[in-house]
Amino acid sequence: MQKPKLSFGQIWNMSFGFLGIQIGFDLQNGNVSRIFQTLGASIDDLPILWIAAPLTGLIVQPIIGYVSDKTWGPLGRRRPYFLAGAILASLALFVMPNAPALWVAAGTLWILDASLNTTMEPTRAFVGDMLPDSQRTTGYAMQSFFIGLGAVLAGALPWLLTEFGVANTAPEGEIPMSVHLAFYVGGAALFLAILLTVLTTKEYSPEQLEAFEAARQAELGEAVAEPHTPPRPAGAFFSGGLIWLIVGAALFAFVWAGRMDPRPDALAFLGATEFKQDLYVLAGLIAGFGFVQIVAGMMRSAGKDRNGFMEIVSDLFNMPVTMRQLAVVQFFTWFGLFAMWIFGSSALAEYHYGASDPTSEAFQAAGNWWGVLGSVRNGTAAIAALAIIWLASRMDRRWLHAGCLLAGAAGFVGMILIKSPAPLWAPMVLVGVAWAAIVSVPYAILSGSVPARKMGVYMGIFNIFIVVPQLVAATLLGFLLRTFFSNEPIWAFALAAAGWVIAAIAVLRVKDAPEDASPEPLGETS
Repeated sequence: MQKPKLSFGQIWNMSFGFLGIQIGFDLQNGNVSRIFQTLGASIDDLPILWIAAPLTGLIVQPIIGYVSDKTWGPLGRRRPYFLAGAILASLALFVMPNAPALWVAAGTLWILDASLNTTMEPTRAFVGDMLPDSQRTTGYAMQSFFIGLGAVLAGALPWLLTEFGVANTAPEGEIPMSVHLAFYVGGAALFLAILLTVLTTKEYSPEQLEAFEAARQAELGEAVAEPHTPPRPAGAFFSGGLIWLIVGAALFAFVWAGRMDPRPDALAFLGATEFKQDLYVLAGLIAGFGFVQIVAGMMRSAGKDRNGFMEIVSDLFNMPVTMRQLAVVQFFTWFGLFAMWIFGSSALAEYHYGASDPTSEAFQAAGNWWGVLGSVRNGTAAIAALAIIWLASRMDRRWLHAGCLLAGAAGFVGMILIKSPAPLWAPMVLVGVAWAAIVSVPYAILSGSVPARKMGVYMGIFNIFIVVPQLVAATLLGFLLRTFFSNEPIWAFALAAAGWVIAAIAVLRVKDAPEDASPEPLGETS
């Protein structure tokens, strides 16, 4: 008993919601730094302000994945979360450009990113739920197509509105009207795209999914069975957590002992210069990870293994081998992406336009051109996604992904070598090729290596290896640029290129089951 193949139209409908999701994400990624700087943030403040995005993903996605795995109602298993997240994200997009102060914008970013993650995580698991092995790369590549298309629309919106006469400048401390209207249009598009997916798709029941998975495992044997790593005993959680807690506390104490003169910021009471502020955040993250492990050990020793939190932690430490290998790839890939998103518009303004004043026309023009370059990147990704569908059936997916990442790394280098802003579309094409693979190939490989009944929680846990590098980037990128690159944001592209080269090497070590490993019935469902 195998899952029936779905028609092109069915795959199109189930993936269409990603058009709206990516419009939301790309409006956020392309304009939030611009909004922060307009409201008074400095270059040094951007990484800390952006830490909201990865933190919310770290918390929200595993929880939503776990809960959606156990949900079944009138809208099915995943679709209730599509819809709820879309409503909240749309409202946050309406609020963001109206933020009267920096702290309001920062808080809205938390809400926006949490809502987008609530919508996105189930849509990733949805493809794994609904498609047979032989169509999963097609499904994720179709999502990649809509990601590229949505990002093109979102990136071009402020520029198009400006071309039609909407004001792209505003008095000091105010967001230009072009950004206002772009966020309003994006919020409406997000909601409508998700609504279409919710209304035009249906889901397999939990019983059907269990039957499909049992038949699949019978065909493939151990290749897709549950992870066989023995469950960690309570003592292992205690000892591991204690080590991480001590390391975090030791780092905090080391930084505290070497305090410098305080500066007037949120961490001034700790004597936090820019570098020390970054280290305090890193120490807190390390200690927090240890604390979570200790709590997990206490729950296991108390016999509460069936608690939802304990299940998520247990799944995290008992991942399939393929997932652990992909985690390394994801870490270096997303470190590079976050470097581009945090500093891209600032790098373009300072290096290519010679502008650092957020109220200047040149600075705002750089923000618009960065949005256009994002459209080039994502338009390329939409086209490249179609090529990936064809190439993935004819070559090793690992080599395909490595080649795309190396092309993207070359694109980042091109952003540094080309000083004039107009020709920057060429290196952005290469980055777009990589982006198409990043949002499709790893998920296609992953979905064939995890059990169907835990597809949601494993997709959520997989997001941790997207979030952790973002947290590292948010805490350390500012220090790296100040220390080694004279605080020039253009060199963030060099760090991004290095990350993608490492990721390309790491992906070749991933154990990937062939996509056609299990037989599928002939014909398609209507």
